[in-house]
Order: sequence, then structure tokens, then C-alpha cells
Amino acid sequence: MIEPLKVKEAFKRIEKENYAFRVFLKNRADEDELDKQFLSLHKELFASYDCSKCRNCCKMYSATFEENELGPVAAFLNMPIEDFKAKYIKEDFGEYLLKMRPCSFLESDGTCKIENCKPLSCREYPYTNKPERLFSLLSIVEFSGICPVVFEMLERLKKDYGFKRRRY
Repeated sequence: MIEPLKVKEAFKRIEKENYAFRVFLKNRADEDELDKQFLSLHKELFASYDCSKCRNCCKMYSATFEENELGPVAAFLNMPIEDFKAKYIKEDFGEYLLKMRPCSFLESDGTCKIENCKPLSCREYPYTNKPERLFSLLSIVEFSGICPVVFEMLERLKKDYGFKRRRY
């Protein structure tokens, strides 16, 4: 598996290839089979991967909060919800986005300050175990520049599908 500090650079080298692979999958992959492949790879690779040693997602991905998640996090931090929102959240077209990157709640040891009540967007990232991956391939390609596990998933899928590497 690629090292967390090298994933962004490696992604840049094969970015066009990954977007070409996305098109390849859109045109050739069976939706149900692709979901099974992603789920299998997700279970296999995350079972042996320690995300706390990486946390690229916390450094480069912007967490989103559902409205009903704001109160529990504010309470956990012992803050009034309005103070929590003013300090940490920006509203954008009805979405509640974390203002800062890297995440304000990322501790120096790789743990999450709000682990017990972190938002669903964080708990489920990178979503590779969810159905309908064929329709979210753009996000998956983008996440492969953040998450070493997603990077590995795409590399394995390229082999499984016999995707021919080209120079771009």
C-alpha cells in the first residue's frame, strides 16, 4: 500500500489515467458487480489499515454535518450550539461545512477529538462500502488522491478489468 505522505504525488502522476478509468468503468462495469468489488476491497483493505497513522481525510477533506449532528458535537465540546456554529461551521446552500482544513478536531496523535459524536460524513468516508459506486466514481477518483486505501482499490480494479495503462 502506498504511504500516506506519497498518495497525493502518486495521484498527480496518474490523475488522467484514473479519470480515463472512470470513463472505462462507466461504459463497461455492471453496477451490482462493481458494488460487490468495492465492498470486498473495502472490507479487505480497511481490515488491515490503521487510519490513525494517516488521517489524510482529516487533513484534506472537508467534513459536512447534518443539522441534527451539530447539537451533540456542541454539547460534547460543552459549547452552546450557536457558539459552535460560529467558531467551526460555515453554511453553504443549506449544508453545514467545517470551516477549517485540516480538521479542527484532529489531534496530534491522529485521534479525533469528537470521535464519539463525529458526523456521518467522517464515519463513512470514503464511502467505498456503499451501494451505487458506479454513480459516484468521480468522487472515488478524487478520494484516491487523499486516501491510500482508495488509491489501492483503483489500482486493483484496473488490473481486474484489464485496463490498459496509457501515457497521457
